[in-house]
Amino acid sequence: MIEEMKISKRRGGRMMNQEEEPVSPMARVFQSPRIDLCAVTIVGFKTKINPDVVLDALKQNVSKHPRFSSILSENGAKWIDTEVNVEDHVIVPYIDPEEIGEDGQSFVDDYMSRLTMIPLDISKPLWDIHILNVKTSDAEAVSFIRSHHSLGDGMSLVSLILACTHKTSDPDMLSNAIPPMKRRPKHNLTKKGCLLRSIITIGSTMRQIWNTIVDMLLLLATVLFLKDTKTPLKAGVDTRSNPRRFYHRIISLDDIKHIKNAMDMTINDVLFGMTQASFSRYLNRRYDKRNEEDGALTSHRNNLPEGMRFRVACTVNLRSDIGFKPLADMMVKDSKCRWGNYFSFIFLPFSIGLRKDPLVHLKLSKSMMARKKHSYHAALVYFIIKIVLKVFGAKVAAELFDRPVRNTTTCVSNVIGPMEEISFRGHPIAYIAPSSYGHSHALLVHLMSYADKMVISLAFDPTVIPDPHKICDDMEESLNEMKAALCERGLL
Repeated sequence: MIEEMKISKRRGGRMMNQEEEPVSPMARVFQSPRIDLCAVTIVGFKTKINPDVVLDALKQNVSKHPRFSSILSENGAKWIDTEVNVEDHVIVPYIDPEEIGEDGQSFVDDYMSRLTMIPLDISKPLWDIHILNVKTSDAEAVSFIRSHHSLGDGMSLVSLILACTHKTSDPDMLSNAIPPMKRRPKHNLTKKGCLLRSIITIGSTMRQIWNTIVDMLLLLATVLFLKDTKTPLKAGVDTRSNPRRFYHRIISLDDIKHIKNAMDMTINDVLFGMTQASFSRYLNRRYDKRNEEDGALTSHRNNLPEGMRFRVACTVNLRSDIGFKPLADMMVKDSKCRWGNYFSFIFLPFSIGLRKDPLVHLKLSKSMMARKKHSYHAALVYFIIKIVLKVFGAKVAAELFDRPVRNTTTCVSNVIGPMEEISFRGHPIAYIAPSSYGHSHALLVHLMSYADKMVISLAFDPTVIPDPHKICDDMEESLNEMKAALCERGLL
């Protein structure tokens, strides 16, 4: 057994001032007992971690952050400032070398899985950091950062990490190595005539209105009765009470960029095409295994059932500025890139099937994403939850949020990360793998770029998905097949 040892004895946090700030609508939903969603960030380091250095950095940075130095009011509607005892939030477990054995990765995986069954202490700010100086397959040491999702979304948390780190190549420079970005205009009409501009604008507006109506009707049906087909990836009713496990894989970001340029699409299009192809391969293999167990003949290559409904919840950033800003800028009240939970969901209908041409998955993904960009679905969902929260309360808003999640199959999220390697106080970072737990899906896929890498991070229920490594194998194989198909056609 692991005996957890905190860096120093707990000291009760005394209240500083009774400044209160309202909790945002999505934060109220995430702290509902029915959901209680936690974000995790798994950071692999290239060297062993010095806990004293971590403590010193946190005292200078994180403890001064409003969300990380606040507790919730009794009704969960307000943030109340409090003094933070950083030592209470940094945990260095005593580790028996014999318990690690030859496989440090398994030890780390088991440790993190046990933490998913231990709730954060609501009497303190809702975050903690676990330092594991254990060598794994990709790192010399690992830190496991937990924070309640009510503190902020993935974009906010990555901004906080950037504020605490520096470029490995230049220790004197902060790691603001993510370029600012704006949303792409849907049409470039500057060179069009006045009449043509008017026709295109009216047509685009009508298309958006129609797409939004269709999306909202489908959402209503999903809330009321429309469920995905029961597949080996679909969660059961009790999945939220099961411990979660985490698995990650690092692949080449350059390969994804080459495919993106050759197919004239976005990185998101490539990632969702790759994910769709990998789910098709994985499910086909699982159905093949089922047929063998049932004694059925499995001579056919395609074992997938016909008419499968398979939808993926996809997170959408609602900020007008979608690039990262310095942490101080994100904390400004009227910032266009504010700290918090400013995101919503859309639901993507994946076309699950085996394709002779691997590029078909990319074309389907590009078409699907282009269709979803011409809809106000994400913004309306956020607005509706906000209204329901005010009128009916957090319990009803949480049920409205969770019902369509339960009726879909999985969730995929993509976050842009630093463009070059970063370090934390002299500790070079090997990878950053964001994820979360507390959701109704058996599988959650997070994708995050880091330097020249793309990190695939899975959170999964092991009772439903016993072999997450095969999903990542299928992702790599699908990407390689797409690249090979482009090379054969002389496009790469």
